[in-house]
Amino acid sequence: MSDATRELLEIIRRPGALDDDLRRRLAEALTAPRWMAYEEFLAWADEDTHAEWVKGEVIMTSPASGRHQDISDFLTSVLRSFVEAHHLGIFRSAPFQMRLEYSGREPDLIFVAAENLARLKETHLDGPADLVIEITSPESDTRDRGEKFTEYEQAGIPEYWLIDPEREQAVFYQRDEAGRYRSILPDENGIYHSKALPGFWLRESWFWKIPPVLDTLRELGLV
Repeated sequence: MSDATRELLEIIRRPGALDDDLRRRLAEALTAPRWMAYEEFLAWADEDTHAEWVKGEVIMTSPASGRHQDISDFLTSVLRSFVEAHHLGIFRSAPFQMRLEYSGREPDLIFVAAENLARLKETHLDGPADLVIEITSPESDTRDRGEKFTEYEQAGIPEYWLIDPEREQAVFYQRDEAGRYRSILPDENGIYHSKALPGFWLRESWFWKIPPVLDTLRELGLV
């Protein structure tokens, strides 16, 4: 650690210099090791650590915004209920690692089909999920649309949703027979039908004006 880093750490750790959450995140970013094996990364990172692992490098990420969390919480409630009601597999929300060939990503939401549950470990998913959902932020937008898009496609993840609260835009990708992602548009009523979750559909408008979860479950025939 350089003298400049030590001096900055001393400053931000002084009482009253910053609020507790910002102080913790700055200290975490300054002291995070830059390179490590994936097993070391899993041992180092805890539930409060916002980070991903890419080819041995630790990449620090930003915490979610309130709107991001609202969409995530809504989808978690609805999708987990659907998955459990139809015995389709397991649904996980962040923080939970997904280990791919050259990276350890932490998607916002993942679904693992019943036939692939052997990939699910105590601390991470060892291999690709069947559905990955990323809710973008200004900090993550380029990464979600670029690096992760390519990684997820090459890893064979069948379905990838990109939800952009800033633009109020959702893009739904499904892999075709050639292994390439194709954007699948909602129908004329604004309804998108998932392929990874047989029988599941949603209205894109739900993302921008979140309805009560119970009303949504009724509409989906779950209650």
